[in-house]
Amino acid sequence: MNVRRSAAVLAAAVAIGTATPAVAASPSPTPSLPSGLYGGGDPTYDGVWRQSFALIALHRVDVEPAAAAVDWLAGQQCANGAFPAFRADPAKACDAKLMVDTNSTAAAAQALSAVGGHGTAVTKAVTWLKSVQNKDGGWGYAPGGASDANSTSVVIGALATQDTPVSEIRVGTQSPYDALLKLSLPCADGGAFAYQPDKKGKLKANADATAAAVVAAHGTGPLTARAGATAESSCADASHLTPARAAANGASFLAEAVAKDGYLKSVLPGAENQPDYGNTADAVVALAVQGGTGAARKPLTWLERNSSKWAQQNGPAAWAQLILAAEAAGTDPRDFGGTDLVQRLTATGPAPETASSATADSGTSADSDDSGSSVWWVVGAGLAAGAGIGFLLSGRNKRKRP
Repeated sequence: MNVRRSAAVLAAAVAIGTATPAVAASPSPTPSLPSGLYGGGDPTYDGVWRQSFALIALHRVDVEPAAAAVDWLAGQQCANGAFPAFRADPAKACDAKLMVDTNSTAAAAQALSAVGGHGTAVTKAVTWLKSVQNKDGGWGYAPGGASDANSTSVVIGALATQDTPVSEIRVGTQSPYDALLKLSLPCADGGAFAYQPDKKGKLKANADATAAAVVAAHGTGPLTARAGATAESSCADASHLTPARAAANGASFLAEAVAKDGYLKSVLPGAENQPDYGNTADAVVALAVQGGTGAARKPLTWLERNSSKWAQQNGPAAWAQLILAAEAAGTDPRDFGGTDLVQRLTATGPAPETASSATADSGTSADSDDSGSSVWWVVGAGLAAGAGIGFLLSGRNKRKRP
């Protein structure tokens, strides 16, 4: 996730080159690490994203984060309600040189909703998201960009914090679900979701987009995603596609993708297929939401055995992502294949206010994780997007979020 959101920043910069976003990106020097921030890597591309997911994950395991961590995130918000990926000087008003985006804003809205006491900030963030909703009902990474499944999905998670049903948040007749359904492939093509149509308007299955969209089609996001009752996960075309049918189709695609090895694969141009840990964690959540804990068992077991080194290298958002996967699939995140995920996450930031089971690990501290190293890995992904691949990972990031 933290890796995927950075990739999304770079890919969006290429993909919306002919659009006119509300604000424009500008280069900035590497910032010093602010107090209250989780992780030891450069936050330029993922600060708000990783902070948000850290707070969401801690909320899910009943750990109250340090006030400094919450204050840092709240202080990143611009006056119009939007959030950038990182705001080096919160005392300086946001201007046209600061790039704000839907993914950071939606993640932050969910995190501030989780910690409580920031209702006004959450409402402002959601109001801004509504103001940049596309005519097809969805959202792109940057305001003015074409809708994509990942961005639309993370925004749906933010909309779910409000009293208004997601289906009623429309531009004309088009709701966020309408935008997602337009990216759903028929069963002959696996029933997956595409990230976006390609330049010829064709849809191509994208596992990360599928995992995000399956969860969003249930009207939820990382803050509230829970294992559902065992539901249909087979693929079936329908003359009138509904969110429920599209979610079942997408889950069927994911189940087949992890059936052999227990994990999803990613590949960079010129590289061999390799495990995609973050995408696999997303798939665990999606499979659990759609089909119950049993549906997510195989990829969850694979993550328990193999993901610790990946999370240590990628920092707080990765630890948070594993916590969310464990929570959704009904596994104790404090004993995840012998690793205390909560302990590892809290070790990357300020000590929590309440941490009965989240004290710092006496072994290798995740504070030493260089989440910034992932940022340079995704530079290649962003360049690949410029060559026409588009969004080839998930959020993010970090992203991508994603």
